[in-house]
Amino acid sequence: MARPPLPVGTHGKIKVNRKPGGGFVAKAKYRDYDGVTRLIERSGHTETAARNRLLEALRDRSSQSVGGLITGDTKFSAAADLWLREVNSAVEAGDMSPSSADLYERQIRNYVTPALGELRIREVTTPRVDALLQVVRKRRSAATAKVVRSVVSGVMGLAARHGATATNPTRETKKISSGRKRSVRALTADERVRWLAQLEADPFAVRKDLPDLTRFMLATGVRIGEALAVSWDEVDLDARMVDIEWTLVRVRGAGLRRIPPKTDSGRRTLPLPLSAVEMLRRRKVDAYPDGALAIGTAAPIFPDVAGGWRDPSNTRRDLRTARGTEGFGWVTSHVFRKTCATILDEARFTPRQIADQLGHARPSLTQDVYVARKIANPATAEVLNDELGT
Repeated sequence: MARPPLPVGTHGKIKVNRKPGGGFVAKAKYRDYDGVTRLIERSGHTETAARNRLLEALRDRSSQSVGGLITGDTKFSAAADLWLREVNSAVEAGDMSPSSADLYERQIRNYVTPALGELRIREVTTPRVDALLQVVRKRRSAATAKVVRSVVSGVMGLAARHGATATNPTRETKKISSGRKRSVRALTADERVRWLAQLEADPFAVRKDLPDLTRFMLATGVRIGEALAVSWDEVDLDARMVDIEWTLVRVRGAGLRRIPPKTDSGRRTLPLPLSAVEMLRRRKVDAYPDGALAIGTAAPIFPDVAGGWRDPSNTRRDLRTARGTEGFGWVTSHVFRKTCATILDEARFTPRQIADQLGHARPSLTQDVYVARKIANPATAEVLNDELGT
């Protein structure tokens, strides 16, 4: 009976012989991924050196896959470049936000490549990745370390798909703790009144159009990029509804772009509180006193000074300037979103209904209930109007 072949990716017994001219040669049969068994040999000045060199060659050979773009000997930096190409393709296909791609590329450049870039894929081990994550966690933040972990995991996952590594070393790294979770803080009724009064009394805030933007975000719970991406043709003041179909992001090398939300649940139709409708009617009259806005015109309801789309990053900076350092130093644009959710929660709306309003794909802020409906509960507008209409 014929001897069974070696399993693919394994080697047979190692034999070491003395060479006639001096030194030693180690040999072993190895069955490659194409099914062919080949004789592999390595030399050394000593028997141990020859054996170790052969073991290293066999190990490297087993980490490679025939025809793969990535092998065990590929530098991590090269594999990261390939992974970023996949990320950018996902952005072009609309499956990923450009801002996420920019974040990943920035973390690769700032943290990952300096630490792992020159290593071969087979040298990227769990201890090395774990050490990197702990350094980033200590020097920067847990949030940054988590992004770095996602990047390394993505690159090594790509390497695993190419057969360059048997496992993804990030899986066994130590869990990154963010420390004690901070409680959600939202504006109380009294704080909302004082916040708007502070903005109205500040010439800078008025010039930057922050009072009405705040009112709109409080009344709808939308993200700042979503609020700035709303155009007049997406608002039906008679029906008291607004379509949230876009968000504004700045893409490196491409400028400001108006793109769809990352998830289907982010595209939604929201009812507007009466106070918000009245504010928008006033703005529309001020902007177009002769009513000369053509139907279907994508003109922003919160434009920049030139009448175009307004940069969310610049607007966040304006809010930081207007809030000051005392009293409201903790307020960010996301606080308005939390405030809207808190108002609805206190009014005993279900997590599902609040998730409809906020457009959560995975509503962790609403007890991890995923909601895919596009049209939120019309009663939310009544509650928000009662709370914000004064």
